[in-house]
Amino acid sequence: MRSPARQPDLTARPPLLPSRDDPVVRAASTAVGGPWGRHGVVGQRWFWTPLRVLLALTLGTLVLAWLQKEPCQNGNWQHSLQYTHLCYSDVVPLFFEEKLDSGATPYADHAVEYPVLTGGFMGLAAWLARRYDDAAGGVLPGMPPVQAYFTATALLLAACMLVVTWSTAALARRRIWDAAMVALSPLLVVHAYTNWDLLAVALAGTGLLAWQRRRPGLAGVLLGLGTAAKLYPALFLVPLLALCLRTRRFRAFAWAFGGAALAWAAVNLPVAALYPAAWRRFFELNRARSADFDTLWYGFEYLTARQQHRPTGTPDVNSIASVAVLAVLAAVAVLALRARRRPRLPQLLFLTVAGFLLVNKVWSPQYSLWLVPLAVLARPSWRAYLLWQATECLVWVPRLLWFLGTGSKGVDYQWFLLAVLVRDVALVGYCLLVIRDILRPERDVVRSSGDDDPAGGVLDGAPDGAYAALSWPRSSAAASDSEPDPGGIPDRAGVSDRDPDADPRPDSGSAGVGVARGAGGDTRNTT
Repeated sequence: MRSPARQPDLTARPPLLPSRDDPVVRAASTAVGGPWGRHGVVGQRWFWTPLRVLLALTLGTLVLAWLQKEPCQNGNWQHSLQYTHLCYSDVVPLFFEEKLDSGATPYADHAVEYPVLTGGFMGLAAWLARRYDDAAGGVLPGMPPVQAYFTATALLLAACMLVVTWSTAALARRRIWDAAMVALSPLLVVHAYTNWDLLAVALAGTGLLAWQRRRPGLAGVLLGLGTAAKLYPALFLVPLLALCLRTRRFRAFAWAFGGAALAWAAVNLPVAALYPAAWRRFFELNRARSADFDTLWYGFEYLTARQQHRPTGTPDVNSIASVAVLAVLAAVAVLALRARRRPRLPQLLFLTVAGFLLVNKVWSPQYSLWLVPLAVLARPSWRAYLLWQATECLVWVPRLLWFLGTGSKGVDYQWFLLAVLVRDVALVGYCLLVIRDILRPERDVVRSSGDDDPAGGVLDGAPDGAYAALSWPRSSAAASDSEPDPGGIPDRAGVSDRDPDADPRPDSGSAGVGVARGAGGDTRNTT
């Protein structure tokens, strides 16, 4: 007996459908009958809710990612198979180099080169793999220990990726289908299982979701845990600080910063106290590390050495790269404070992380996964997104063929450098589009649909103009929207800045209830 169809919520704001609004999706939809019709109703099926469709799409992409790494999973890398088949993954060599094959516990028995939470994640995967090895031989098929470890790692990372899709869908609110850009990311096919970055991406996404739901303390805890896995979620605090200064949401930022500091310390201090040398290894390696091959710093050294007819060195750019990162953070803060209208939080987060990657001394290929949900939330446009993603995937091919060597039918470094330059130009172009949307908010597709900052939490609908004296010239219309009294006037959501933790609204960020409601070792990653 068929279950009755769910009745649409006629009081809710209508969903935004990419097949109507986005030219790329509109063209692609012709393969399945064309754009959604004017009389179509979304959210009628009891099982295939939009969130479940998005999670199913994510699983399909993860299967492709699994198949892409399949030739390398058993560790039999004879004849440079990891390069010729483009299936290299840090998971396989580090199973042996970090002594996980012999049952070593990260930090306690062996100093791993990753932050503490990532080391714990590696240890958990190794423990699961050993349990599988003990049970194999009967019903379960046997496999080499390294393949069992890769399988356990991949399953854990797949769970993290499902969390990323869920959190992105919730953060997008009415634009829930924008999360399909995350679920179908080409970059995910290439790098889902290259390293352990999806753990940090999942923690960062849930941290932003907690911020959206006006739980800044919990948001800080999750961002602190993300920082204990990879350092990049700590960068989120800079745009958060700038926006909270502009809107005078000081208490919310204090909760977030305190939660982040306490969570990071709770994970790191016990390890630092018990195994200080092992704990310091990550920081020492990053301090001594020279410019990575994927960065403009190394490319500049290569071109300079070629012009001077000398061998290419490994440039030590610690100081200049640090200054460049600080300059990027300062530029984001100035943009947040001086834009005519307050930027949306995801826009600034994307610019912060993208700028960090562009000027940092290390950019391992899988780092670009950090940008995927942020890019979607900052500027949900399939055309620009797919163009940038294509360049990210392109870098992987000449990178591995360069490692293969010209004597083994590989390529010279200049082909790799060309791919890096194309990737960087595409990312800079995406950043410029986001900056244009900030300076001309009428071009922002999120705000043009009537929303302010769906992921902004206490910033969403907050009175603007507290820093009018620092702002660029504003029109009289914009000035009329300035905050007359920053001292506790309720924002659009009815929440005073004196109580940022309160949330009297229904949870419109939930994406699971139907669209009618919501919205070789040199290549390893060590941050």
